[in-house]
Amino acid sequence: MAALEYGGATTLRHAFGSVLCFFILLLIGVLAFSIRLFSVIKYESVIHEFDPYFNYRVTQFLTKNGIYDFWNWFDDRTWYPLGRVIGGTVYPGLTLTAGSLWWLLNSLNIPLSVETVCVFTAPIFSANAAWATYLLTKEVRGTGAGLTAAALLAMVPSYISRSVAGSYDNEAVAIFALIFTFYLYVKTLNTGSLFYATLNALAYFYMVCSWGGYTFIINLIPMHVLLCIVTGRYSSRLYIAYAPLVVLGTLLASLVPVVGFNAVMTSEHFASFLVFIIIHVVALVYYIKGILSPKMFKVAVTLVVSIGLIVCLAVIAVLVALVASSPTKGWSGRSLSLLDPTYASKYIPIIASVSEHQPPTWPSYFMDINVLAFLVPAGIIACFLPLSDASSFVVLYIVTSVYFSGVMVRLMLVLAPAACIMSGIALSEAFNVFTRSIKFQLPGIPENSHSGAGDTTSGSATIKNDAVKSEKHSSTDKKEDSLKERPSKKNRKKEKEPVEKATIKSQVEKKLLALPLEMSVVAIFLLVLLGALYVVHCVWAAAEAYSAPSIVLTSYSHDGLHVFDDFREAYAWLRHNTEVDDKVASWWDYGYQTTAMANRTVIVDNNTWNNTHIATVGTAMSSPEKAAWEIFNSLDVKYVLVVFGGLVGYPSDDINKFLWMVRIGGGVFPHIREPDYLRDGQYRIDSQATSTMLNCLMYKLSYYRFVETDGKGFDRVRRTEIGKKYFKLTHFEEVFTTHHWMVRIYKLKPPKNRIRGKTKKSKAGSKTSSTTSSKRAGRRKNPWH
Repeated sequence: MAALEYGGATTLRHAFGSVLCFFILLLIGVLAFSIRLFSVIKYESVIHEFDPYFNYRVTQFLTKNGIYDFWNWFDDRTWYPLGRVIGGTVYPGLTLTAGSLWWLLNSLNIPLSVETVCVFTAPIFSANAAWATYLLTKEVRGTGAGLTAAALLAMVPSYISRSVAGSYDNEAVAIFALIFTFYLYVKTLNTGSLFYATLNALAYFYMVCSWGGYTFIINLIPMHVLLCIVTGRYSSRLYIAYAPLVVLGTLLASLVPVVGFNAVMTSEHFASFLVFIIIHVVALVYYIKGILSPKMFKVAVTLVVSIGLIVCLAVIAVLVALVASSPTKGWSGRSLSLLDPTYASKYIPIIASVSEHQPPTWPSYFMDINVLAFLVPAGIIACFLPLSDASSFVVLYIVTSVYFSGVMVRLMLVLAPAACIMSGIALSEAFNVFTRSIKFQLPGIPENSHSGAGDTTSGSATIKNDAVKSEKHSSTDKKEDSLKERPSKKNRKKEKEPVEKATIKSQVEKKLLALPLEMSVVAIFLLVLLGALYVVHCVWAAAEAYSAPSIVLTSYSHDGLHVFDDFREAYAWLRHNTEVDDKVASWWDYGYQTTAMANRTVIVDNNTWNNTHIATVGTAMSSPEKAAWEIFNSLDVKYVLVVFGGLVGYPSDDINKFLWMVRIGGGVFPHIREPDYLRDGQYRIDSQATSTMLNCLMYKLSYYRFVETDGKGFDRVRRTEIGKKYFKLTHFEEVFTTHHWMVRIYKLKPPKNRIRGKTKKSKAGSKTSSTTSSKRAGRRKNPWH
């Protein structure tokens, strides 16, 4: 009767715990969604940054024209005169996800615009990512750790920076896909279920559709499989978790147009195929070991290993041949930048010029993950007590993500989930130890009730992992026991005695491990205080640091808040005051926004797929006015757009980016040399600047009439007076400058306007000049030199 009462109480406690866990997860989802709405509350519902505007434009096309037109869409408004095939050069996961959400909502008679759906896609998937983090951490260390990790991920600033409302970029859905793929891999590893293995391949397919960072998955999982094999932890569950992922996942990945045969032809994927061969050799060895005698097994192992080595060497030879035929050894430029942090700065300046591709500083770690940086080491230690296949995977995940985040600041986004998982494990284990210590020392609590649910919860994943290993043997033992007779009452008593002794022994060990009561209370208080500081920092980061859209800028001064809406002002002017087929030239940063908001054709944009085309624009900006006019005129450009922050102190303007234009242009056109723009190795725009710098097009378009603003021409970004204050433009004319001078638009003068005003000569002289000019027109100069 007592056993029945105890069983009923346990069932009730588990049911109450499940309901409580569900409501906590629901609140975590609400928190993850609502903390990302500061950008909408403080500003407005608007798309942020640069790349999201391209994604928004593509989603508009998808919802208007359908999926088939999307796959075959040739966009003639970008990369003039080359154009771009959108369906074959874009990762379609984000677009298809938002388009499906829009279609579903409109089917339910919820008439939301495409822009509204795009703005709120990232907050919705941040809640999904928090729930996926709970599932992954629960498989590794239990429910308590899972809830803690999910709450931490819902607020971590590194993830907020790429998932606020309006940040409609690939990472918005890719981080959820990344975590969910890892969860299904660990779930398959713990259960050995082919069903979860199939779901894992489908989740990997969604990740491939969403982001180019899928190569992190297809390299991290083979590394973990190889680690398990080397450390003697091979099992059938490991084979089931890995083999279907490689076969089915690679086949599905090759269906994505932007990936295609790269799934089997590039070096980023070769590690998965090599480990695939190794795991089959190991599986064959284990299979032979089970059916042969020890002597025959040695002979068979020698044969299998020999054949396996021959196959591996043949595969390696084929891979080496494929890699050797590529100038980059089969690696993409960004992958080579991760393996060699100095590669981009040496060979690919277009990659090095992007701010998010720079290495992070130490303060950025504290800004983006805050106190999690101090909890991660404790979480790593907890994963080794005891070490399981699942915990070894998350340890490998945190180690690799720490390295990659140290190479490229953008990959702090990949580090954030791993840091949250490790910190969740550390906090859960710490609370478990401290609360157990308090329970053992509180008066009035019976000792037999000290087997806390937290212990069983935190270790459930490890116990399950070890239990699955012996599942085959236990099932055999059960069959044998069922054939035996039931033991007598005396035998039952004898069996109960050692169990009771073991329980008493474990309780004594727990008492010996208990910490002093005062120390436990103080430690819990400090952990709660640490969590409160983390929450305050995350809310501040979400509200102030990461909520401002780059297209609308604000600043505070002694006279209040100032709003700078110059970008939209300039794009609106282009849309309403230029012809539909006019071409606009600018640096590639503003290509996506110009196409999406001004609906005008651009020469280059943020896709950066054609380095020569970008170098051509960089060469024009670095050249004197006449040479630049000839280059732009050959590209049929009618307007040139420059961003200038010298008046209001906006640091991300084209003058600060100008040296990258010189480097990229000089990489293709050797007559552009960076030392010509430097004075004693320093980049200057004052009176000490070089004549090449003072006469280049970028300087003239930025500082034209600038001295009229204050009479001195003082640049607030460079904090100096400009060197050349008074000059006129001969080949360009200013047509529009925004209210705060942040965006300036110039129009190319036609050739007939440039020859007006010349003094008339004698008739004979005019005849001679006309004949010579006709000869010069016959042999036109090459605008590229």
